[in-house]
Amino acid sequence: MARERILVVDDEEDVLELVRFNLDKNGYKIDTAVTGEQVLNKARAKLPDLIILDLMLPGIDGLEVCKTLKSDSKTANIPIIMLTAKGEDADIVSGLELGADDYVTKPFSPKILIARVRRILQRNIARELDKASVKIREIVINPSRREVLLNNKPVDLTFTEFNTLYTLAKRPGQVFTRYQIVGAIRGEDYVVTDRAIDVQIVSLRKKLGSYGKYIETVRGVGYRFKD
Repeated sequence: MARERILVVDDEEDVLELVRFNLDKNGYKIDTAVTGEQVLNKARAKLPDLIILDLMLPGIDGLEVCKTLKSDSKTANIPIIMLTAKGEDADIVSGLELGADDYVTKPFSPKILIARVRRILQRNIARELDKASVKIREIVINPSRREVLLNNKPVDLTFTEFNTLYTLAKRPGQVFTRYQIVGAIRGEDYVVTDRAIDVQIVSLRKKLGSYGKYIETVRGVGYRFKD
């Protein structure tokens, strides 16, 4: 199951509990806040992977929270899903212009909210493929050159094998479901069975030789790179 940490912000206890219950059921780590001041403090203290933000908050409202987070280089890249009431079209537009990633209108379907959360988190994982190289023990992965070196010797990997390895190695210790890996390496709309990932993992382990043991199977869930 997923291990990303999500900060849920709403001053209505029943809404907060509904969101928290469904996220927890899907394996996410949950933190909560009920005021704008709390979310700013918590987001800066420990960066969450995503924020679900109600716009109608006491004190600092959700739009001002969004603006503050997006204007701070430390928190600017945290994706935000806005929770809005019906008829708040102007606020939705303002939030999106301030940098929010998506919105869900109350009352909402928990299944739709979870789908939105997965989509955004998968997109962020995919973006990691364009960033810095990774060195773990004797393995060096350079995404800009699409190159993997094992003890300074190149390893010939397919496109999918490379992206799978990089996705896992970028966050050692984190468990990725097959669904997450598919979304990260091919995009959320790519049609492929999750069992195809198992085939890629088998091939990848063979090509890594004795270092293939660093890719661990988490039974009934997915895979992780040994921390």
